Parts: sequence; structure tokens; C-alpha cells
Amino acid sequence: MRRSRTTSSTSTRGCPAISGRRSTTGMELGLSQAELAEQAGMTQPQVSRTEGGDTVPTLPLLRCLAEALDGTLNLAIDDVDSRVTFAPHAA
Repeated sequence: MRRSRTTSSTSTRGCPAISGRRSTTGMELGLSQAELAEQAGMTQPQVSRTEGGDTVPTLPLLRCLAEALDGTLNLAIDDVDSRVTFAPHAA
């Protein structure tokens, strides 16, 4: 069964819709920032900045994070709201 999580945000600073996603999902998977960074081909500070909303992640970076977390990341953006949904791949 697929679980999905949705986080909504309309802020333009950083990427609050992504902020905390790694933290929650990474913790559930037992990954530290350093472990996620290694799996995603990033540095731990890059993961930290993305998680903290201090940077706007690019689509290729989001792809790397989704692959490292073994899941699918869906972005929905319209004039009223934006949503990020992460669904882990079935084990």
C-alpha cells in the first residue's frame, strides 16, 4: 500500500513545501542528513539548507532526493496553492 504525504505552501522564500520533508521521511527511513546526502550525491550542508528552507531546490536536485529516498515526489503548483506529495515505493 502506498502512503502519501502532502505539505502545502504559498511562500516564495526558500521552499517551505520541501522544508522538513527530508527530516520526516529521512527519520522514518532511519537516514541521517549525511547518509541521505551520500545517497543523493550531495553534501550534508546542501541537505541541511534544503531541509531548512534556506535554498530553493532545483528539479534535478529534487529528483536526486526522491531517488535517494526510494520514492516519488509530485509537485502541484497553481495560482492559489502549491503541494508536494511524497509516496515511498512499495517494498
